[in-house]
Amino acid sequence: MIDFTEIKEESIILRTHYFFILKDAFPVSPGHLLIISNEVKRDFFELSYIEMIELTKVIELAKEIILKDYEPDGYNIGMNCGEVAGQTVFHFHCHVIPRYKGDMENPKGGVRHVIPEKGSY
Repeated sequence: MIDFTEIKEESIILRTHYFFILKDAFPVSPGHLLIISNEVKRDFFELSYIEMIELTKVIELAKEIILKDYEPDGYNIGMNCGEVAGQTVFHFHCHVIPRYKGDMENPKGGVRHVIPEKGSY
């Protein structure tokens, strides 16, 4: 089981007051980053209002980090909140996943595909 409280400092790309950024250990695509809360919060809904505001800024910082080494054509930004939503690590983290033209045959529906066939409309 992954424990974000045991992340080695040298793995951290950037740290802010409430969050830190690192490369995803199991990337969906080149440049996939995780934004993780410094303080253990179960999911997005446990973040304070101030943390939620900072998260928006940190997502922008993650994008800037990705753009230093990659040229994505789009992004998926996602959070799993609760076991039935697929959350397996119960410490807030947000995925910033660069997307590239041609990385899948038909990307229409995007994150709607978390439930098979629901992305097709």
